[in-house]
Amino acid sequence: MEKIRVSKFLSEQGVCSRREADVFMDKGWVYVDGAPATLGTRIAPGQQVTLDPRAERALRRQVTILLNKPVGYVSNQPEKGYRAAISLVRPENRQPGSDDRTFDRMHLAGLAPAGRLDIDSQGLLVLTQDGPLARRLTASRTIEKEYLVRVEGTLSERGLRLLAHGLVLDGEPLRPARVSWQNRDQLCFVLTEGKKRQIRRMCAEVGLNVIGLKRVRIGRVLLGTLAPGKWRYLGKDETF
Repeated sequence: MEKIRVSKFLSEQGVCSRREADVFMDKGWVYVDGAPATLGTRIAPGQQVTLDPRAERALRRQVTILLNKPVGYVSNQPEKGYRAAISLVRPENRQPGSDDRTFDRMHLAGLAPAGRLDIDSQGLLVLTQDGPLARRLTASRTIEKEYLVRVEGTLSERGLRLLAHGLVLDGEPLRPARVSWQNRDQLCFVLTEGKKRQIRRMCAEVGLNVIGLKRVRIGRVLLGTLAPGKWRYLGKDETF
């Protein structure tokens, strides 16, 4: 079997990202069969890769932040005239009483959004230093994402069924979703995929206009009482 790079192996095993593996190897914190690995080192099946305790401690210190993104902020790279959601992660915007962890500027190093939320949408956005977690949240087809969506227009029973299953976007059938009325002008969507502006496009297909969209859950993690523009750390007992 072909040898693979140590960084790729550690990434595929969910230990750390390739970039983190390269940093650890540069520091001499990665070993192959007991010998220090270097950038570009390749391993064959059966070889043992281990981390120095200092690398393990660095990984344990990684943080994941939950932010209630307001409308008007972009979830990734800033666009002209708009600010990136990560700019809200400042001590003064921390949700009061969320936990007793001390904010450290190092918590911003390598912090990146795990998935997107449109500029005209609000709600739960995950920012993390954990590369494997980011990939899992963005690539998973099983982790549910729940949205509350205010709409204008008339929706028939057939239209409601089509929202749940039967629509095609970008030439591909959408995965089944759960869609139900919350009240007379608000729908609840539970999806396991995330095409660009998917819910707005789905609603347009059945004659609805979206006037407000808020993400309230990702997996088992809830937006809860997190106020708009506020953030908190993912709890040590919380998992997606």
